[in-house]
Amino acid sequence: MELKGKQVLVAGTGVSGIAAAKLLLRLGADTILYDSNEKLCKEDIRAKADALKEVPVVLGALDTDLIRRLDLAVLSPGVPLDQPVVRRLADAGVPLWGEIELAYRCAKGRLAAITGTNGKTTTTALVGEIFKSHFADTAIVGNIGIPYTSLAAQMTDETVTAAEISSFQLETADTFCPDVSAILNITPDHLNRHHSLECYIAVKESITKNQKPGQACVLNYEDEVLRAFGNKISGNLNVIYFSSKRKLESGFYLEDGVIWLAGDHGIQKITAVDALNLLGVHNYENVMAAAAIANAMGVPMEKIVKVLQTFQAVEHRIEYVEEIAGVRYYNDSKATNPDAAVQGIRAMERPTWLIGGGYDKQSEYGDWIDAFDGKVQKLVLIGATKEKIAQAAAEKGFSEVVMCGTLEEAVAYCHAHARPKDAVLLSPACASWDMFPNYEERGRIFKETVRSFLA
Repeated sequence: MELKGKQVLVAGTGVSGIAAAKLLLRLGADTILYDSNEKLCKEDIRAKADALKEVPVVLGALDTDLIRRLDLAVLSPGVPLDQPVVRRLADAGVPLWGEIELAYRCAKGRLAAITGTNGKTTTTALVGEIFKSHFADTAIVGNIGIPYTSLAAQMTDETVTAAEISSFQLETADTFCPDVSAILNITPDHLNRHHSLECYIAVKESITKNQKPGQACVLNYEDEVLRAFGNKISGNLNVIYFSSKRKLESGFYLEDGVIWLAGDHGIQKITAVDALNLLGVHNYENVMAAAAIANAMGVPMEKIVKVLQTFQAVEHRIEYVEEIAGVRYYNDSKATNPDAAVQGIRAMERPTWLIGGGYDKQSEYGDWIDAFDGKVQKLVLIGATKEKIAQAAAEKGFSEVVMCGTLEEAVAYCHAHARPKDAVLLSPACASWDMFPNYEERGRIFKETVRSFLA
């Protein structure tokens, strides 16, 4: 679609919406910013970027006459497709693109796109660093915190992009087609948005829907859903598996503390996990996925290995903070669902004081509590889910539970009671939105509170 002179509505005025609006203005579209929250201030929204000074802003209800004039609506990831205003747009025949769809149509070069329930950010950051080691022009975009639309117009045919893609973003993808796709794992998440696990799985798998014969898809062999999906698509795409539990005839696998690659030319040692700066089997899976993606994009293995062995953990994902009086503090705020929080517990090698709880995404917590396995000394709960999690813990026979009103109170409690050679882990198993605007802010406050005890 030629966008110059078209009437385009951008729904959502957060980071993604603002980036999309700026790109549309650059393309010559008549852009309108919209947010259903009528309590927002229009001038505050326009103040987010100089380019938006003259842009119309609509808050609250959306006028039917305006809908009729629209040529396109670009939805931010946080705007659900079942929201009444979105249904009105669809019923009126207005094409609906997501922010990544807009970016993809404007971008150039080659693209590796990574999705999955957990590990996306670490894997995308690692892939991006590997790309930087080999390609002259690279970009790291998407759910990792840099909107795809913010860089799309600057890309050339030589650009190589690593993109973290969420299920929310995939819902509104149309022509989006990565050269290499990856689905790291699938466990129940965001069911309040997708309504069923089957719908969530279908959205994740849709990352491959436009890929062409010969293009690659990287999948976790130990995920039964993804193994079956790999069998389904292997006649069309080059499926590359990785496994943390068994030796593969073809693909990347972990055995005896070493990552190997098996293929037509035999078995090649990639790296010992002791040479990595990342902790835990889940991170070894991320490493294997990143190596598979980068190799499929043409990066030589020796360059891949060099970056794997120097890469540091992503902020807010089992991030070491400080050691105070013999107690180590770890920030795993990015563990916004139970499965991610399981990985955090498994990575701990000390008796652990665990801070959990937050916004309710309709998750179940039994498997997370089972993973405590004698390691968790005390479960310190905060947020909207604390009663629900406490009940789940009681049903599992775990009674070492403390309720706190704030994150700062929870950290202070752990500081007062943890002993030398213990660990304090913020790994909430929940989103942050009941108490914080995002998991980054939650992690930042955790780190600030911990460091306040150094004074």
